Amino acid sequence: MTQEEELRLIRRVQAGETEAFEGLVRAHEKTVYNLALRMTGDAQDAEDMAQEAFLKAYRSLGDFRGESKFSVWLYRIVSNVCLDHLRRQSRRPSVSLTAEDEEGEEQQWDVPDERLSPERLLEQKLTREAVQKGLRELPEEQRQILLLREIKGLSYEEIGEILSLEPGTVKSRIFRARKRLCAFLLQEGNIPDEFTSKTARGG
Repeated sequence: MTQEEELRLIRRVQAGETEAFEGLVRAHEKTVYNLALRMTGDAQDAEDMAQEAFLKAYRSLGDFRGESKFSVWLYRIVSNVCLDHLRRQSRRPSVSLTAEDEEGEEQQWDVPDERLSPERLLEQKLTREAVQKGLRELPEEQRQILLLREIKGLSYEEIGEILSLEPGTVKSRIFRARKRLCAFLLQEGNIPDEFTSKTARGG
């Protein structure tokens, strides 16, 4: 769906055509669910949080003025809903690093798409498990900002819009979160080369 088509749907909902909201749900339900899953670490919680986020988005759509992308506005709602849930639960969620994109293709963090030896596959499995464990050790806010950057691939500006932060603050917080995760992975003796290079250059 193009941004123009999306805006037309939004205007229809704002004009009282409530059924048009279903088009927005279909366009974003996978990405919303996947973000919720990464933040909560639980499939049922993610489904509940996705539904709650869409309900909040529907109720707040009258305030949407198109000053930012609808997806960024929606991610902010999802992120806040999940953080509120995690604080209520007072637990450390697990985090999966695999999910489907909008085309239904599975994505993985730092796993090359090539035939690998059993030894290399085992090494990558251990790396993913170490990263998952490391993410669970991060404070909620640091885990959230890393997921928005590394998994969703959002820019500093977009993350800033979601979290109400200046881009410079976003960059420094991402650097600190990576540094903390990097330290954990070094302690575990298993760290992706790409992650080390990102931390070193602050990108």
